[in-house]
Amino acid sequence: MKNKGQLIVLSGPSGCGKGTIIHSLLEQRQDTVLSVSMTTRQPRKGEVDGVHYFFVDRATFEKTIAEDGFLEYAEYNGNYYGTPLAPINRWLEEGKNVILEIEVQGAEKVMARCPEHMSIFLLVPSLVELERRLRNRGTETEEVVLNRLRLAREELQRSSHYQYVVLNDVVEEAVARINTLIEAENMRYSRMETTVMEVMKYVSTQ
Repeated sequence: MKNKGQLIVLSGPSGCGKGTIIHSLLEQRQDTVLSVSMTTRQPRKGEVDGVHYFFVDRATFEKTIAEDGFLEYAEYNGNYYGTPLAPINRWLEEGKNVILEIEVQGAEKVMARCPEHMSIFLLVPSLVELERRLRNRGTETEEVVLNRLRLAREELQRSSHYQYVVLNDVVEEAVARINTLIEAENMRYSRMETTVMEVMKYVSTQ
């Protein structure tokens, strides 16, 4: 009576802590995996094929496009990036929850294509706090920081497109909130219907 896994769309401004949250979730939940994107760009030092990305050539990527093999895809700076369907479908059928860490524009495409999704927008306590986090990285220029703050304001305006908004003030508490949402979604009737039917079938034979 194993149910299908959940497709979890997770978005939020750069610097809101998505990576940290996902790392904690994956450590805590054996039933959850992170979707791996496909790209035509070259691997960077330390990146592993199938872990950080599926690295493919342009012909392979365009063949996958022609076969309708992506949930969503886009081209940036001469390279393709996309979310392949095949591994996601396999994981969902196995009962695994699949997290898509994805920017707002791509998330909206996934939401439109996959009605049975769970969408979460990860919120920072304030834009002042977000600016502090971005500057503390020490890896970005002033121009990049200001651009990320501008994009964050735009993304916040589109947070109403998501089913849930989770505040990431304390990482452990944010992870606990998301775990609560996952468990609640697991108990929706639409997900429990097969189990209900199996129980009714058993009762009817007694």
